[in-house]
Amino acid sequence: MKIRPLGIEGAWEVTPQQHGDPRGLFVEWYRFDRLAEAVGHPLRLAQGNLSVSAHGVVRGIHFVDVPPGQAKYVTCVRGAVLDVVVDVRTGSPTFGRWEAVRLDDTDRRAVYVAEGLGHGFCALTGEATLSYLCSTTYRPAVEHAVHPLDPALGIDWPVETPLLSTRDAAAPTLAQAHGSGLLPDYGACRAFAAELDTRPAL
Repeated sequence: MKIRPLGIEGAWEVTPQQHGDPRGLFVEWYRFDRLAEAVGHPLRLAQGNLSVSAHGVVRGIHFVDVPPGQAKYVTCVRGAVLDVVVDVRTGSPTFGRWEAVRLDDTDRRAVYVAEGLGHGFCALTGEATLSYLCSTTYRPAVEHAVHPLDPALGIDWPVETPLLSTRDAAAPTLAQAHGSGLLPDYGACRAFAAELDTRPAL
């Protein structure tokens, strides 16, 4: 397993080693100890989700208040997606920047998204299926979104006509979310991460 940081603090790409023979394939797609070594603390597993999307669907950009925050470990178990991490933390040196990683059922990469970062994806195939491991349970009151087609973000979605949910289509731009005080604070996110680093492993 290879774990490398992306250009946004708190985002990591994970490439597992695949063991295949004529019978099939075996992959360690998640290792809490290896991830904790890279990130600085274990991922607390509170909820697991599967998301199935038609080709051209764009979901996001979603983020959670910090605290409580929500870290995610995301992989594509069927089909392919372009997975996108956006730095929505005010005061961050990479505020407004995004990074993309192709997740598919061939290379079987995963992405770790720390608390306070925005996350979204575009389905590149039909029935693209994502698996999420999450550090907190779903709490609608602390979950927010930034419009995925915000020109100021300039995300290069690889579809001509992205298909959005009603919620995502109505989401504010990054500037609007900033102006209304919705976005996480970079300093608070770093302090939260530092506190997690001191917690004993589960």
